[in-house]
Amino acid sequence: MSGMRAAESNREQPVPAPGRPAVPGPWSDLAWLAVCFGLLLFAQLGDTPLANPDEGRYAEIPREMVATGDYVTPRLNGVVYFEKPPLMYWAVAGMLQVFGPAEWAMRAPVALFALAGILLTYAVGRRCHGRTAGLAAAVVLGGSLLFFVLSRILLLDMAMSVLMTATLFCFHLAVRESGARRRWLFYGLYASAALATLTKGLIGFLLPGAVMFLWLLIFNQWRRLLPLYLPSGILLFLAIAAPWHVLVAQRNPEWASFYFVREHWERFTTSTHERTAPWWFFGPIVLLGLFPWTGCLWGALKSALRGGWARRHENAEAWFLVTWAAFVFLFFSKSQSKLIPYILPVFPPLAVLIGAWLARHWHDRASDALRWALRVYGVMASALGAALIVVLFKPGIISTPEQAAALRPGGMAAAFVLLIGAAFVPWLVGRRRWRFAGFAFAGSIGAFYLLLGGLQDSISRAGTKDLARHFQAQARPGDRIFHYYEFFHDFTFYTGRPVGTVAWIGELEVDIDPVARTSGRFIDRNELLDQWTGPGRIFVVARKRHVSPAPEAIAAAERAGEPLPLFAVPGFRYHLLAESPGHYLFSNQP
Repeated sequence: MSGMRAAESNREQPVPAPGRPAVPGPWSDLAWLAVCFGLLLFAQLGDTPLANPDEGRYAEIPREMVATGDYVTPRLNGVVYFEKPPLMYWAVAGMLQVFGPAEWAMRAPVALFALAGILLTYAVGRRCHGRTAGLAAAVVLGGSLLFFVLSRILLLDMAMSVLMTATLFCFHLAVRESGARRRWLFYGLYASAALATLTKGLIGFLLPGAVMFLWLLIFNQWRRLLPLYLPSGILLFLAIAAPWHVLVAQRNPEWASFYFVREHWERFTTSTHERTAPWWFFGPIVLLGLFPWTGCLWGALKSALRGGWARRHENAEAWFLVTWAAFVFLFFSKSQSKLIPYILPVFPPLAVLIGAWLARHWHDRASDALRWALRVYGVMASALGAALIVVLFKPGIISTPEQAAALRPGGMAAAFVLLIGAAFVPWLVGRRRWRFAGFAFAGSIGAFYLLLGGLQDSISRAGTKDLARHFQAQARPGDRIFHYYEFFHDFTFYTGRPVGTVAWIGELEVDIDPVARTSGRFIDRNELLDQWTGPGRIFVVARKRHVSPAPEAIAAAERAGEPLPLFAVPGFRYHLLAESPGHYLFSNQP
């Protein structure tokens, strides 16, 4: 192993030939990557309102933490919310206190985690395979379609993925090292696992732990495990992860059962959360999410695992990355709860493998494998561009004609960019204009992502920000506000106050919150009708389809066996105060 490390050290710090410039150090590369990807990830980050339900939820919980001063018990709409630990809530709350409730500030922690993941992937790629491979790995990860899209949405999954990645990358590097560097890498492993646990629960250390254990077991790498600094590492892990768990359990006796049973065991083993999908669900997600690098995947895997199973001990480090990606993929494919962002942790190891493959083949530009990868890119870009045009113009695919009209200018520009790239990149490669092909490839993908970011507002589910502003302008002390047949998360964030709901509980954990149960804010439709004619002023926010008196809405309610839409109830009088494309704000008094 010492010989191997010496060889790696020589590769990482080559002695330049006379008259040739030295290889730039990692800090220069990190600075350039931070600037370039920072501009891409933060561009237009605050141009769109928070989307429902996820962005509204993950902004509202931190807002309530700041408003109440309670950073231990998360609350949503004034109701305890035990589904997730608080690390991302704390990060968003910090941005809220420093920059105020701007949309870009609410999304900034996600973009910063994404940027950290890109830089971390570069560092590992460079350490293991050289500078070119490190740069390529960073570009592959940051330029992957799914990674880019999720870097702009306020969710917990990006932070979870990057912290899990840090845990596994620390292990990947630590088993190659000795001495002080090995110790600090293992401490980084324990700290990252603790932070991942504070982001999304026990999976933060169980999933990386399973990957490490399987690799050690299957490839018989136990001799590389010691020393792993276990006693001090466990103390570090507990010092970071345990305090919040202890405090929240002390303050909320019902927390432990909800958190450990419902949110961990039942989420994986049952369909309680109604997020089921077929076993093959994540296959197309990974292939499409890797665009424009999908065509490199097979070649990268084949090259990394050359010699196959018979030479697995020689290629144990490449097999670690494959074990990581495969186990995460199979774990979430087996789970009864499937959402697209769950699969994000497979992308960093695949990015390192693809980056190393690209570094080897870029200098061999006649490589059939590289030409094949570019042909796959051309086919996928053409297919995506054509599919985008069909979606924009075929009636019925987009929910409303107004939304389709809003999407068409930017959508057509994005489709045009994809089709131009699909045509010119392979053509330039065929003419051996590799430098121009590289510029065309990077330019078309960069332009596509910028246009995609500009479409976010039109793609997002219609929110209630405008209605929240109308309500704030008209509400008086003592007025009550209800959401009808639903809860609109962004409304509470933009108004800064909790609401009641009518005939809807959903994810609000009212059943385990005695204060919420007795608040009188959660009522049924008959209670609303009884209160409607009383002396107090009541506001209601509702989806148009839930209250519309249109004949088709009445017919739909009758077919579903539901009560008449509210505006069709005989004798129901209301004052329409404002409307958005999908919602009404109305009141019982002017």
